[in-house]
Amino acid sequence: MATSSGMVELSRTNLMAFVKTTMPSYRIGWVHREICGRLMDFFVKVKEKKSPRLILTLPPRHGKSQIVSRHFPAWCFGVDPDTSIISASYSASLSKRFNKNVQNIIESDTYHEIFPKTSFVERSERVKFKKRKKSFIKTMEFFEIPGFEGSLRSAGVEGGITGMGADILSIDDPFKDRKSADSPTIRESVWDWYTSTAYTRLSPGGGILVTVTRWHENDLVGRLLDAMKQEGGDRWEIINYPAIAEHDEPHRKKGEALHPDRYPLEMLLRIKNNIGSYDWGSLYQQHPTPRGGGVFKRNWIRHWTTMPKVFDRVIQSWDFTFKDTDHSDNVSGQVWGQVGANFYLLDNDTARMDFVSQVRAMQRMSSKWPEALEKVVEDKANGPAIRSALGSRIPGIVSYNPRGSKTARAYSVSPLFEAGNVFLPPMDEEHPWVKRYIDELLAFPNAEHDDQVDSTTQALDTLATRDGGGVLDFV
Repeated sequence: MATSSGMVELSRTNLMAFVKTTMPSYRIGWVHREICGRLMDFFVKVKEKKSPRLILTLPPRHGKSQIVSRHFPAWCFGVDPDTSIISASYSASLSKRFNKNVQNIIESDTYHEIFPKTSFVERSERVKFKKRKKSFIKTMEFFEIPGFEGSLRSAGVEGGITGMGADILSIDDPFKDRKSADSPTIRESVWDWYTSTAYTRLSPGGGILVTVTRWHENDLVGRLLDAMKQEGGDRWEIINYPAIAEHDEPHRKKGEALHPDRYPLEMLLRIKNNIGSYDWGSLYQQHPTPRGGGVFKRNWIRHWTTMPKVFDRVIQSWDFTFKDTDHSDNVSGQVWGQVGANFYLLDNDTARMDFVSQVRAMQRMSSKWPEALEKVVEDKANGPAIRSALGSRIPGIVSYNPRGSKTARAYSVSPLFEAGNVFLPPMDEEHPWVKRYIDELLAFPNAEHDDQVDSTTQALDTLATRDGGGVLDFV
């Protein structure tokens, strides 16, 4: 099928048009158009010797490698055949496949129609080489562009790339799997390869492109971001594409899928339920957290086996939201009891609720736990409205004014967990919500939702200070 002259012409200057023209079956979404735009801007900065540094993080199987490691190098060689590129991935075999894919694109008839100068063979319609070479190298690991200075060297991370320089250093997924990313030895080996081998191959003014799915907080991207904090460190542009939007974005609303044509929201939610919060947060949302926890550590978690029969004090703690939509936060209502210096989480009701459902949830909790006379409600969102609606029917509703940021409030109560003074219900059939609660607690502040953490910090602050404020130090 003939390619239209308009698409041929556009493909010479537009990466997304080039992808579509040379691979009509590629399923394009707004995210791919945006990535192509960022790569084109990156390439211009390389040619201007501005030393660009770009990190792109995306979920698995969303089409990133097809653009970044296959079509982008081929397009660069068409636009400027003198471009030199080093492309690295987690294994030599994968990098060889990428190299062969780039060669196949360059050897296609469509490519020659778009970029007649760039070819592995002489063609009558080509203009003369700027610099004639008697021979050129073309293997699965390395090839040259005949008549020009351009080349592509492909290698596995930790592989040898000495003896040549590069205008572009492209690293696509340096870790193969969870086992590799969790290994301190492999993580350190990847970092050593980057700093002592890969980085030293970059030509003056050259650019570094890192495209990954995040696995670990101390993976290559984590180390690069830490290095950026140091004086004189490279300044990176970091673009994160979570599988499900965590807030409204220019192209989608909070709660919407990144590319529904490949992974609709229903499929993403099934994946989330199957793989758990830890892997979901890192692989799909690009927010890796320590396996042992963030602010709250896994080894601090304690469970009660038998609920105390008598409490010094029992309260409800509520974190309300404004409305119930697919994009709103959850509502969290908890019941906490105190015995001396120890605090017990007794009940938890967390879900998306509209205003009427929020009122009914508080009524149900009050009927179930009549001893929880004090109902602490954050003085934000629907809190004041709930208090107004129920104040004459349910006694003991008091306002809570949060102080400091969410993270500061969490750190302020974290010593209670560390000291072993906080007890959660056992993880059994009677308390099916406990696992989800712990997952959110350990993932904070990188969790998708933080409503249960907010309700927890509010309750513990209220109980620990007896009068509900003023003792814990919020920074």
